[in-house]
Amino acid sequence: QAQLVESGGGLVQAGGALTLSCAASGRTFSTNVMGWFRQAPGKERELVSGITRSGGSIYYADSVKGRFTISRDNAKNTMSLQMNSLLAEDTAVYSCAATSGVVVQTIPGRYEYWGQGTQVTVSS
Repeated sequence: QAQLVESGGGLVQAGGALTLSCAASGRTFSTNVMGWFRQAPGKERELVSGITRSGGSIYYADSVKGRFTISRDNAKNTMSLQMNSLLAEDTAVYSCAATSGVVVQTIPGRYEYWGQGTQVTVSS
């Protein structure tokens, strides 16, 4: 059974850094576009960053450009999100997801596979 599992969330002070990891199992996701979504209380789920299967095309939400870096290792079936200069407004549950599409999708419904999410809390 295909599974995505996130790790690396936690509590950090504003200005700090965290690295989220997404480990895939059950099947290879090397041919899938993958992304990191987040959902804060009372807000809609939004795409933070997405990466194509080769890593040749990367998307960042405007709110995280210059602060977050997405990467993937197809050989290890993993994806990461390096988050620097964290802000209180980055507080959310972060989930990794994968889609069979060939381009990065911003709509959550386009992703077939989801992890359970990991909480990131940034204190101001």
